[in-house]
Amino acid sequence: MPTYTAPTRDTRFIVNEVLDLASYGNLPGFENASPDMIDTVINEAGKFCAEVLAPINQAGDEHGCTRHEDGSVTTPPGFKEAYQAYVESGWGTLAQPEEFGGQGLPHVLGFVLEEYTGTANQAFAMYPGLTAGAISAILAKGSDEQKAMYVPKMISGEWSGTMNLTEPHCGTDLGMIRTKAVPNGDGTYAITGTKIFISAGEHDLTSNIIHLVLAKTPGAPDSTKGISLFIVPKFLLDADGNPAERNGVTCGSIEKKMGIHGNATCLLNYDGATGYMVGEENKGLAAMFIMMNAARLGVGIQGYAQAEVAYQNAVNYALDRRQGRALTGPADPAAKADPIFVHPDVRRMLMDAKVFTEAMRALCLWGALQVDLTHKAQTAEEREMADMLIGLMTPVIKGYGTDKGYDIANNMQQVYGGHGYVREWGMEQFVRDSRIAMIYEGANGVQAMDLCGRKLAMNGGKAIQAFFAMIDEEIAAAKQDETLKPIAERLEKALGEQKAATMWFMQNAMANPNHLGAGAHHYMHIMGIVTLGFFWLKMAKVAAAKLVGEPEDKAFYEAKLVSANYYAERFLPDAGALRRKLEAGSDYMMKLPAEAFATAA
Repeated sequence: MPTYTAPTRDTRFIVNEVLDLASYGNLPGFENASPDMIDTVINEAGKFCAEVLAPINQAGDEHGCTRHEDGSVTTPPGFKEAYQAYVESGWGTLAQPEEFGGQGLPHVLGFVLEEYTGTANQAFAMYPGLTAGAISAILAKGSDEQKAMYVPKMISGEWSGTMNLTEPHCGTDLGMIRTKAVPNGDGTYAITGTKIFISAGEHDLTSNIIHLVLAKTPGAPDSTKGISLFIVPKFLLDADGNPAERNGVTCGSIEKKMGIHGNATCLLNYDGATGYMVGEENKGLAAMFIMMNAARLGVGIQGYAQAEVAYQNAVNYALDRRQGRALTGPADPAAKADPIFVHPDVRRMLMDAKVFTEAMRALCLWGALQVDLTHKAQTAEEREMADMLIGLMTPVIKGYGTDKGYDIANNMQQVYGGHGYVREWGMEQFVRDSRIAMIYEGANGVQAMDLCGRKLAMNGGKAIQAFFAMIDEEIAAAKQDETLKPIAERLEKALGEQKAATMWFMQNAMANPNHLGAGAHHYMHIMGIVTLGFFWLKMAKVAAAKLVGEPEDKAFYEAKLVSANYYAERFLPDAGALRRKLEAGSDYMMKLPAEAFATAA
């Protein structure tokens, strides 16, 4: 059975030393985030996820969710008890606003919890994760009455939430949705239609489920400009705000899918269900994207979370499994074979996993800080900068993070050899579970096009120029330090590749938009490589400063410097190859006619 240990030491390093969260103590919500409070949250969250959620992960995958004849769904054994423990411990309230029952702590600590829950049990983590996204949409666009009616019980965990976008005939192209919302004459709407792939769409964990549903009112434009957003609760509320009459929404089936079996991915049928419009008519997509952007950051975390748990187990296996001898001579002459940990190719896979997960953790926690600063920074300029940066980085976190997270999980399965292909070891579950993160909340090709087609040009390129300036400044300072200089110089070269790729787009994409589409995936990966290099430089800077003295955990900081140099040598050069692919354009990619792809008999 696979195991999980929350990486609390590494988390504390990033939160306390790299991000220096305590220095933001003058901002709202940060005043209670003292170093002691931060350490307590990190340690207790890690303990809860390792002891309560991880042990039911494999069994939850094997058992899955069960739909009954009446359309109700039960979650796997242990999930209901684990969810109750999650609620009673107040984990869902961590970063939610105090006025609705939350603790009001920074999003950084909320992201720590998201990582740990997603690593320990991704299928379970999706239930509270989707609720948090629904809360954010209602808080941003809902009426005061809607906020008071739904948000407190969603924050407490008594009720859960979902997002309903996809329909059988349309996914990304939401302008094609057919779900109808017909006015009832009393301010409510009758919602009719079918939604598919609805994660946590029906289950037995909470007493009510608050669905957020995209639909079109009569006469609305037949495009994304005609979409409205509705709250459609599973149970309608009585005069006291408690669940009463069952609404007209039922689970028609549960998808038989590749992974995340412990989460109920449902087909939901809406048959004249009572719905309540959120925000303005025909402005639903903007409201839903508030939830989508929050979800995309959460999915980015899932990408490295599955890589993390796969890595932990692969390390344990590599230290225990004996095959062959070290190339430099027997490492353990008394035994018949050495642990496979001594083989360079195994080390390559393990080092790749280590440097990816640690840098992605830093990036995501930094991203959470930008979310906080967007709302709470002291000046308008600081708030605007934080908003620009997290907007720019969201498709990179989601797209690059999950592409590489899946690759890493695959390689950790490879460390096991044939045992990795056998279910009892648990590695194949990590691979299966990680695969969905590249698809949902906007497939990664969509993320790449969002980055290159929208975010690069946003505000006249102000965001990407700010990104370049931020990294240039870090490089310039690091080049003055002999310990950091080799890392900084390699990062500078990789950043130059990204700048050149950006310029190529500017010069060629307008004339032929297919050039942009053909290179978007490569650009997203270039930016991901550069961004993680930036965070390795920042982590190396902190580690080098610590090693000037004699820190208690000297080996920890020494490992950070070794890892930073490994990343600089092994990952940053890929930016150049990807730029050359990008600059090949789209001519040969788009040249063959469709019939040329058919297989001849």
